[in-house]
Amino acid sequence: MAEGIKVEIVSPERLVYSEVVHAVTVPGVEGYFTAMHDHAPFMTPLRPGFVTVTSESGQSETYYVRGGFADVSPEGLTVLAEEASGLADFSQAELEAEIKAAQEELERAASMEEKNYAQEIVSALLNLAIEGGQLNGVHGN
Repeated sequence: MAEGIKVEIVSPERLVYSEVVHAVTVPGVEGYFTAMHDHAPFMTPLRPGFVTVTSESGQSETYYVRGGFADVSPEGLTVLAEEASGLADFSQAELEAEIKAAQEELERAASMEEKNYAQEIVSALLNLAIEGGQLNGVHGN
C-alpha cells in the first residue's frame, strides 16, 4: 500500500477534517497546488477556494476555505483557515451578496490604491463564484 499524507483542515472554531489521504489540492495565493506523501516542505497563504482531498480508494471530498495558510511539512499538510466548511455549507447566495457589497465598495473607492485593492477583492470573489458554481451544481446551495 502506498503511503499517504496526513491532512488537517482547521478553522478558528473547530477541526474540520483530519485523515491520511492519497493527495490534497489546495488554493494557494499563486494558484492551486497538489501535495502527496513526501512533498517538499513549504508554507503559503491561501486564497478563497476549495480544498479537495482524495482518499487512497480514489474518493474525493471538497471543503471551502477562505484566508489563512497551508503548511506542508514532513508530518503532513495543515490548512489553518480563517473560515472552513464542507462544500454542502458553501452558499452561492451569500457569496453573491458579498460580491455586490464589494462592487459597491469599488464604486466608492476614492484613491487609485483603494480602487486597485477593491478590484482585487471583486475579481477574487467573482472567480470563487465561478468555481463554486461549477462544484455546487450537483450539491446545490
